[in-house]
Amino acid sequence: MRRTAALLKPAAPPRKALPHLLFFTDPVRTPDPAAVARTLPAGSAVVFRTFGAPDAESRALQLLAVARQRRLRLLIGADWRLARRIGADGLHLPERLARHARALKTARPGWTVTTAAHSLRAARAALAAGADAAVVSAAFASNSRSAGPPLGPVRLARLVRAAGGPVYALGGINNETARRLKDAGLVGLAAVEGLAGART
Repeated sequence: MRRTAALLKPAAPPRKALPHLLFFTDPVRTPDPAAVARTLPAGSAVVFRTFGAPDAESRALQLLAVARQRRLRLLIGADWRLARRIGADGLHLPERLARHARALKTARPGWTVTTAAHSLRAARAALAAGADAAVVSAAFASNSRSAGPPLGPVRLARLVRAAGGPVYALGGINNETARRLKDAGLVGLAAVEGLAGART
């Protein structure tokens, strides 16, 4: 997956440098996200999704320490106050909050702000609202309980080219499925379990 991500040719070149890989944490599927983060290549990003955990700040600080050591970026899921408090590199917004992307970037010009999108309409809206990239799911069948029907490589490629900005693919991406997206025009790949223990 790492090699495939490095070879991607985005249909819409980003206005700012963006990571090729996004690792999304999940309290059930990736119970030790710091261990996964330590295996990521420099320049990747970790998206820490707190899901309201009472120890979110201490876990975010642990991930931030790993990110600084490994030259990764740390994005916080949804919680802009936590991101600001710990000095994270940016924010990942759920689809329902995508409209706040520009205001957040204006307040924190150095931040990278990505947003979730589950349709072409949502991806276009997120990018029009100032997001640096839309993270579209589900590319393939996923273990996520919130994942919708998989788009597959052909429909995903059409969506990417119509979105009007940089797009990541999320959902069911691993070493094998990633290869099927090499020519989809993506700016990068995003995964949960697919990056836990994956070496290629």
